[in-house]
Amino acid sequence: MFEQVVPLRFGNLSECVFTECQQELLQEMTASRMCPTGLAMRASIILGAFDGQTNEEIAERVGCERHAVGLWRRRWKANYQKLIHAECVGRPGELRRLVEDKVLADAPRAGRPSRFTADQIAMIMTVACEPPAKSGRPISHWTQPELADEVIKREIVPAISARHLGRFLKDGGPSAASQPLLA
Repeated sequence: MFEQVVPLRFGNLSECVFTECQQELLQEMTASRMCPTGLAMRASIILGAFDGQTNEEIAERVGCERHAVGLWRRRWKANYQKLIHAECVGRPGELRRLVEDKVLADAPRAGRPSRFTADQIAMIMTVACEPPAKSGRPISHWTQPELADEVIKREIVPAISARHLGRFLKDGGPSAASQPLLA
């Protein structure tokens, strides 16, 4: 049941265990064309650490900063007990899910979460598609300030700037094909 384990050195950090199953999974990830590039790069970083390469050598090979290499090595080390547990007693595929979704996944980004739900954005787009006359507006086409005023009046959102609304209209609208599909 247990596979061969090989010590993985992490510079001045203590040793970590790296199994053949983990190594095979990381090699699959780096070779797969379906694996996201960032995930494959992180798998390559851990494989380089397994091979005994320094942070500088790995960073030069994969094209990133050496500090990023250290970050992923530390992340692997911090999670290696969970990795061993998932491999030894977990359900099939649990090790892959843990590696892809937790250990080598992007950390949540800083910043404020969106103030508007997908439903609110959809309702804003619906209003933008209506003729302004339907809302009693004496204009032929919506302007961003008029549309912002209307969605606030309808209580779709408590407040929104015309500029922010313009971003929804720019990014959320359908994009036309650059070439005609039919001759």
